[in-house]
Amino acid sequence: MPNLTLVRRQNALQLFQQFAEARMRAGEPPKGLEQAFAQALQVSPSMWSQIKSSRPIGDKLARQIEAACGQPGGWLDELQEAPGLTAGEQQFVELALKAFRSTNAGGRKQLKMMLRQTLEAASEPAA
Repeated sequence: MPNLTLVRRQNALQLFQQFAEARMRAGEPPKGLEQAFAQALQVSPSMWSQIKSSRPIGDKLARQIEAACGQPGGWLDELQEAPGLTAGEQQFVELALKAFRSTNAGGRKQLKMMLRQTLEAASEPAA
């Protein structure tokens, strides 16, 4: 059986992804969605940041997250099947592929560098 800490984190991130996509479809900008999700979970933005990166989700917090997201008790503890690409993800992949194919080696290198920088910035701890 997979590590419960990792399963809970992966599932919590999946819930955030669903939350963010629903909000953006409703016209909200991406900025501030992390804080809005933390508020929906009734945790601080700092706590949510810690959960995303390293903080284990205990039983009490797991049940709190499930209740806030309308999931049945124990849902966070079970390995959930990863959903397919969302419409937004599919659009991004298509755009990235089009950009990659339409440029030369130097342009491809720049695209890869931009993606790496974005990942690095996203993984930095919140100040």
